[in-house]
Order: sequence, then structure tokens, then C-alpha cells
Amino acid sequence: MYEIFILFVTCRYFYFSKTQNIKPCSAPEIKQFDFWVGEWNLTWADTLHGTNLIEKIMDGCTLQENFYDPRMKYVGKSWSVYNPNKKEWQQTWVDNSGGYIALTGGKVGDSMVLTTQKTATPTGKIKSRMVYYNIKPQSFIQLKFVFELQPIICFRNASS
Repeated sequence: MYEIFILFVTCRYFYFSKTQNIKPCSAPEIKQFDFWVGEWNLTWADTLHGTNLIEKIMDGCTLQENFYDPRMKYVGKSWSVYNPNKKEWQQTWVDNSGGYIALTGGKVGDSMVLTTQKTATPTGKIKSRMVYYNIKPQSFIQLKFVFELQPIICFRNASS
């Protein structure tokens, strides 16, 4: 079984490297999330605090988020990639409560907007949305909309 997997990966690599003249992660959109890279202190609901470390990994093709809320002992991770075929960002979030969220989207004006597909709930279908706006070199604001507007999360660079 392992040999079949290796063969699949090798064939996929050579197929895509020969059929596409585009270098991986060379699309200009790959830099749209660069504002997020770094170590951040978080504040939400004016009194709650956490940390977030965002790193470029996999030769700069993937952003990895490492979120931590020490009060709730809540840990979450996400991986974000730009898909040039679909011309959109794709993000997958998982956490230590068993949560999983798949978001897609991109730049809208001066903001980054990611949304989920509609999900069935007891009260109907909902669509979640994440908006990053007021983006500055040392800070930005992230809004999370699920059933309603959730607390604003303010990010400040931990190195400042």
C-alpha cells in the first residue's frame, strides 16, 4: 500500500510539473495574506486575551495559523492556500474541541473576506463569514459572523 501511495505522489508531481508552466505559489495573490504573518497578541470582548502565530510553510505556499486561548485552554490551527485555478483562498480550521471549518474567499477592496458554504442548523441554513479589515502593519481587526456578529477580535503584533 505504501508503494502505491509513493507512486501516486510521484506521478502527480511529474504530471503537474510538466503540464503547468506556472511555478507553485507564483500567483501575485499569494501575497494577499502577508499582513497576517507574524506573532500576534489578541484581544476580544475588551478583556479576553490569546495569542496567534502565523507562519509561511511548505516553501511559502501555505499559511499555518496557531491560535491559543490560555483561559479556555482552547487551541486551534488553520492552513490557508491560494488556489490559482479557482482564483480563491481556501482555509481549513480545526481545534481541540473537535471543530472543523472550511472557508473560501479573497480580497474584497481593502479587506480579506472568507466564507463557508451554507450549513443546515435547527433554525435553517447559515453561512459563516470571516472579515479581516482596517489592516495596518502592526494591527488589524477580524470579525467573525456566525449566527450573529461575534465579538470583535483585535490583533496587535506581539513584537511591538
